[in-house]
Amino acid sequence: MSDNQNEAWRGKIGRLSEEEKKAFLEEGQLGRLAVLDDDGWPYVVPVWYEYSDGGYYIIPRARSRWAQYMKRDNRVSLCIDDPAMRKVMVKGEIEIVEKPNVGGRWVEIGKRMSIRYLGERGPDYLEPTINEPRWLVFLRPIETTTWQGVDWATKYKHSNW
Repeated sequence: MSDNQNEAWRGKIGRLSEEEKKAFLEEGQLGRLAVLDDDGWPYVVPVWYEYSDGGYYIIPRARSRWAQYMKRDNRVSLCIDDPAMRKVMVKGEIEIVEKPNVGGRWVEIGKRMSIRYLGERGPDYLEPTINEPRWLVFLRPIETTTWQGVDWATKYKHSNW
């Protein structure tokens, strides 16, 4: 067996192409959003997201502590990954698209998210709380890093330590 066949378990190694990134982000992995709390400490919360318009829509509940943190300091990071060692890591800034409201643009985005994360019955999860106010925020990426496969990037392998 050739070395390449022995290494097939590692998968494709390297950065995700734009097409691979888009396909991965449409699969429905949870994101982990890091915001800064009132004392400047990282506060990480799992989130649903919708990747479109060159960034990430996120819909916090009106009383979410982390929504208040984002309102105060819009610097955030988002990590989306899976057990197959694919990952997208984003550093960016939050823009408030809608302050907490009932019936805003967030509803349609939320319905799409619920289907993506929960399947065709997803809106059944959303419907009982549709009258609870929510924010609509947009994470505009400043820097995005991607990776796939079970291996280290070359820059980590051959250092002159």
